[in-house]
Parts: sequence; structure tokens; C-alpha cells
Amino acid sequence: MANQKLENLLNLALEVEETQRQKSGQLGVGYLEDTGKWELIVKYNGDIKRLQSNVIQVEELIAGYVIVTIPEELIDTFTLLDEVEYVEKPKRLYFSTLQGKQASCIFPVTLREPYLTGKDVLIAVIDSGIDFESPEFRDAQGNSRIQFLWDQTLSAEQVNGQLPEEDEEFAGKAAPPEGFGRGVEFSKYRIDAALKSRFPKRVVPSTDASGHGTAVAAIAAAGGRLADGRYQGVAPESGLLIVKMGTPRPDSFPKTTELMRAVTYVVKKAVELGRPIAINLSFGNTYGSHDGTSLVERFLDNAAEIGRCVVCVGSGNEGAAGGHVSGSFGPDAERTDMRRIELSVGNYQTSFSVQFWKEYVDILGIELISPGGRRTNIDILATGGRSITLESTQVLIYVGEPSPYSVNQEIYFDFLPENRYVTEGIWTFNLYPIKTVTGNYDLYLPGNTVLSTGTRFFSPTPDKTLTIPSTAAKVITVGAYNATLDGYADFSGRGYPLMSIPGERVSQGDVKPDIAAPGTNIGTISPNNTFVQVSGTSFATPFVTGSAALLMEWGIVRGNDVFLYGEKVKAYLRRGARPVRGEQVYPNAKVGAYGNIVSS
Repeated sequence: MANQKLENLLNLALEVEETQRQKSGQLGVGYLEDTGKWELIVKYNGDIKRLQSNVIQVEELIAGYVIVTIPEELIDTFTLLDEVEYVEKPKRLYFSTLQGKQASCIFPVTLREPYLTGKDVLIAVIDSGIDFESPEFRDAQGNSRIQFLWDQTLSAEQVNGQLPEEDEEFAGKAAPPEGFGRGVEFSKYRIDAALKSRFPKRVVPSTDASGHGTAVAAIAAAGGRLADGRYQGVAPESGLLIVKMGTPRPDSFPKTTELMRAVTYVVKKAVELGRPIAINLSFGNTYGSHDGTSLVERFLDNAAEIGRCVVCVGSGNEGAAGGHVSGSFGPDAERTDMRRIELSVGNYQTSFSVQFWKEYVDILGIELISPGGRRTNIDILATGGRSITLESTQVLIYVGEPSPYSVNQEIYFDFLPENRYVTEGIWTFNLYPIKTVTGNYDLYLPGNTVLSTGTRFFSPTPDKTLTIPSTAAKVITVGAYNATLDGYADFSGRGYPLMSIPGERVSQGDVKPDIAAPGTNIGTISPNNTFVQVSGTSFATPFVTGSAALLMEWGIVRGNDVFLYGEKVKAYLRRGARPVRGEQVYPNAKVGAYGNIVSS
């Protein structure tokens, strides 16, 4: 029987062979091959630190969460402990990449009264790193505005072994942040010394290889001025906390465990420094029920309530990607009401998964048909894992149960090639009702970043395509619009379908995204001060993050409203927004409360 304290995906990962994990894009995430251990997210109570040993590593986060690194053979025994409430494996995070300040009305509050610049407010950019040498992130004296930089990909041994002689005061001093066991933390003092050194990258050997984090930070907080005196960044005098997420492997994506460490770090730093903080998260993934109940989503809800904090998350770029299908049979549906869902699998698809989510109370029949006509029926009353082979593709299937935090049930399909690629062509899911109360269902593919061209549903549903963790209730979820056309950007992840009857009450908790910002053809910088144009909700988000910093400067720093943080900032931004052209009914699933952000 499946371990009820483990999420479905982790149960399946522990059941299959290591070769199957390696083929899968999901199952092996969190498994450390060199040590045979798993890195796991744990919700706990009591004193879990007592379990720390040379075999089990426990990293305490905030709000009752820890990351535990544990040998695979000890996981079942570990979950028997009363302190352990629930366990999830990490998920990959993908950056949401595909002239915004003026469209967002930032200039009126920065060029005249009240002359807001983000002074004495912190902006945390948790991303791919930053070009710390860029003049955009320095103050008027040439010193860095970066208060701390935590590079999770470096080791102390790497850093301590390459210092030039004139910077020997830092010899042997590189270390992870207090309370964390990996990476290297660089203080403002060390970064300033690096800027004066002949060999800056030896003193602070942290780089931004993709340029994504630098571009995001520049939109939120670049300090340079344009020819007419306007600042380039939204909050040009804000202090910066930078976390470079990821693993040392150059071809790897960061994981949710690294995100949780980073958020814990920046929230604690803000409290330590006594300053309000706006946190920018420009990434996400599609795995989950999209109802805010995963441990990562609930963790962010808790983090948003610590100190004077605002968390801004991009809604993702899945709106037009064809990766989601939803529908409803309705109550007491007839068995003859069959739904045919066709999935095109393109050439050279190495592996992929399909998540099927429904309410546990509903009983549905599911038939899977391969491109060549091979068929199999899935008995959703028989929970647990199984494996079938259709043509030259092995399909791992896991029928889960609801978790302590959600009434939804997942049936998970992982398509693995027997040779190199999954069988291309049209795969079909036939669905039919057996017993329905609501009859609602959703199917999700992985994010389009990891799918080959041509892998998508034939008749997709663009609503409910927010990426996780933008589905967390207490974050500000940011969609994208085209500032040139003043219209919704079709790639932007959409929220839940909302009632559009005039006068009909809509719960504020159901409105996602919360707001939209410019997200197409945004001018910003990449490392070495190279100008780039970028698109995606990754780059809409820092407009809102910077705007949140300006609001907190006006409210908290200047004493106009010392409670202007958290949900109150979200409420102010929603109220101050203006409609986007072409959207007649608000709130809606495309642009949220009122579309474009304004700061006046």
C-alpha cells in the first residue's frame, strides 16, 4: 500500500527502477545519484532537528517546513515519526521567458512628488544570479547596492582557492549563509572590495550565465538614468538581496527546494536588517492541482506573512502553449457521454508526463490509446503504481489518493521511450463518467520549455494555465500584456474561469492573476551591460515588484502607512490599476482585477 505521508509522485518515484527515473523528466528530480539520498520537502511539527545526524541532514526553513536529505532506504521509517506530517519531492522550476515603465505610470511618482525611488526598501531577486559589476546596481558613490549575494551553485573550496594576493583579507572566509549548508554568501563589504579589485571575479566568482536574473533585476531596480533624467529601473535606490538558485551542473534547472531555501534566507535577512522587502519570483512549473494546496504554495503563503513582506510571482507563459485541457461532465452524467482528448506528440520527444486531476468524489473511466491503436483501461479504484507498454513506449501510471490538504485525486502518466524517443503521433484519452457529483477534470502537460515542437493537446483550454507557485493565495500573481497594443499577451498564464454576470459576487481569493504588467519586447540589460529585448511574464513581474517597493517606501519608510505590506499592497495595486483595451468584464482570467498596473 502507498505511504499516505508521501505525495503521489514521490511514491511512484520510489517504486520504479533507477533507470526509469533517469529517463523521466519528473521522477528523478531530488534524487542525488552520487550519494543515493533524496532531498525532500517536509511539513513537520515538534522538534525535528533531533533527527540530524551524519546520515540524515535536516535544514530548518520557516513556518514548520524543513528540507531533509535522507537515504532512500530510510524514507518509510522516517515517515513513521509523529513529527512528520507530509512529504513532497522537489520539482523543477523553469524561467518564464519568451517599453514597460511608461505604460505602467511609474514616472509620475518618481520624477515629481512624492519622488519615490525605493530607498530603504529591499528587493530580493531569486533567479539565475546577477552581473554584480554592472553600474546599474551601484549607488552614486560607485558602491554596490547589493546587500548580500548568496550563490547556491558555488562551494567554499572553489571560492577560497582563487583569491589574488592583494585580496588576501578574504582568504578562507567564504562560507554558506548561517543556518544553511551549501553555496557561498557574499556581503556588500566583499562585493565593494571586488569592484575595486583588479580581479573582481576572483573575489566574488559569481556569474549570471543565462542573463535572466540580471535582466529581471534591471527592470525592478536599475539605477542608471536615461538622457532625459528618468531612471531606468522602477525602484532605482532600493537595496538588493540576490540569490542565485540552482545546482553546480551547468545543464540543470533549479528546484523547489532551492526556492524554499532562498525565500527563507531573504525573509530572515529583511527581518535582521529591519527593512521591508519585495521578493521577485520569475519562474514556475505546471506540476500540481493548481489549487494552492502543495507544500511549496502553502510555504509561500506562510512566508508572505513574515516581517513586512510582499511576494510577486509571474503567472507563467502557458496561456497559448496547448498544455492544458479541462472539462466537466456535470452531476449524475450518463455513461454514454464520452469525451475524446487528443494529444499530439512531436518528433524527438525523449519523455513527458500527463497529470489527470479530478475531485476524489467523482468516478471516471479512462482509456488510453496509442498512435497505432493499442488500448489500455485504467482502473482508478485501484490506487498505486503500474506499468504498461504500448508500441515502443513504456507508460508508468500512478493512481493517487487525496492528500491531507486537498480533495483532488491525481492519475499520473509518465511516458518513457523504450529506445530514444516516445512514439510520435496522436495519443488519445477517452473519458467517460461512471458516478459524478461535479464531474470536473483537468489534464496538464509539462511546461512548453521541456517539450518538443508539436507536443500539445489538439483542443486545449487556455484558462487555469497559471504556473506553480503563482497559484499561491497570498502572493501577487502577475500576468503580462502588450504595452504597444495595450492588449492581453496571449502567452500569459490565465487564472480560473470567473462568473461574468453583472452584480455576481466573485471571491477575491478566486481572482488570479492579481494584476498584469508589460511583458512583451521589454528593453533591459544582460551581463556586461548588453542591451536586450525580452518577453514573458518573467519580465512583467519585476515591474510589480519594483512598484511594491515604491509603495512600501511611501507607506512604511516615510510613515504614511506603516502597515502597507502583504495583502494590503496587493489591494492597493488592484485598486490603482486601469483596464486593458479589449477586456470588457472584470475581474477576468486573463488580466485579473483590472489589467495594467499604475502607481498613482
